[in-house]
Amino acid sequence: MSSKTSTVPFNGTKEQEAKLREVLKEYERDSSHLMSVLQKAQEIYGYLPIEVQKMISDSMEIPMEKIYGVVTFYSQFSLSPKGKNTISVCLGTACYVKGSGGIFDKLSELLGIGNGECTPDGNFSLDACRCIGACGLAPVLTVNDEVYGRLSLDDIPGIVKKYSS
Repeated sequence: MSSKTSTVPFNGTKEQEAKLREVLKEYERDSSHLMSVLQKAQEIYGYLPIEVQKMISDSMEIPMEKIYGVVTFYSQFSLSPKGKNTISVCLGTACYVKGSGGIFDKLSELLGIGNGECTPDGNFSLDACRCIGACGLAPVLTVNDEVYGRLSLDDIPGIVKKYSS
């Protein structure tokens, strides 16, 4: 997960805010439920932007630095939204030995984003993962639920083009 702030502007809706306020009302000023509140907030928004963290901080009377510390410590939380198309590159041993590091770098270069980030247009997000269980097809990446194996650097532009808006 990246600890960088998102390049995508926050665009939460009134409905999302109302749902979060209901959750916060349920756990008013009880800091022992911070993890539950953060999990529910991420379900509502899809990620935990600073604006959402601030609402939680104000409502639960928990300092922002504590909330940020929890959000950046646990890999289940994301500071960036996920793109319409989520690309995961396996960096597990079998894939890495067969060149997945270069594939990840090529995607990062083409998309202009790093690990855990989303393109400004919201079309792609890029994640490194450890193993997707397709070692025989190494190197492997997934786009949403579609698996691409036995990849070379030359395959990457075509894959990105296929999912470009």
